Amino acid sequence: MRAVVLLSGGLDSYTAAAIAKAQRFTLFALTVLYGQRHVREVEAARAVARALGVERHLEVEVDLRAIGGSSLTSDTAVPRDRDLEAGDIPSTYVPARNTIFLSLALGWAEVVGARDIVIGVNALDYSGYPDCRPEFIAAFERLAELATKAGVEGARFRVHTPLLTLGKAEIIRRGLELNLDYGLTHSCYDPSPSGQPCGACDSCVLRAKGFREAGVPDPVLLG
Repeated sequence: MRAVVLLSGGLDSYTAAAIAKAQRFTLFALTVLYGQRHVREVEAARAVARALGVERHLEVEVDLRAIGGSSLTSDTAVPRDRDLEAGDIPSTYVPARNTIFLSLALGWAEVVGARDIVIGVNALDYSGYPDCRPEFIAAFERLAELATKAGVEGARFRVHTPLLTLGKAEIIRRGLELNLDYGLTHSCYDPSPSGQPCGACDSCVLRAKGFREAGVPDPVLLG
């Protein structure tokens, strides 16, 4: 079985890919260079792809800076020490990002003969992004049937979201069961020039909370 996995270099995508590998999928990893404000996560994606032993790691450049609308693709300040219980969608939301990423994954899946796509979205410990919800994933699966030659000919594409209903600590525990080296990963939205995490953006806070609740140290902070 072949699967295209969206690989960002973060903790979640690494774990989701490892789960798919444990399910005996042959992995085709796709990393999107979307104009994000730093390259550290791309470097992490390359390290993670090597660790997973993927069949192929494809990097595609789709510069979303031209569209704008996000602090991750502009010089707008990344929010720090934000109230994660707040109901607003933060400026780190990238307009239509998962729709674009999944569309690229769908195109490549059709080319390599894969009918499975893996994405590490999470609907519990996240920042309220609308494209991380199960309703969105279900809608995209329906779109895949309608929008592709393979779908018209009867193929069924499935978007796997193994982390969708897990808390961050549960994700970390699952990854440790699979012997993952989380020291390879990068989560921070706004790292220092040397690549050190800021410790205060949503992603850093959620990661720290996950490791704390899992009862294990974060190897990135030990380095």
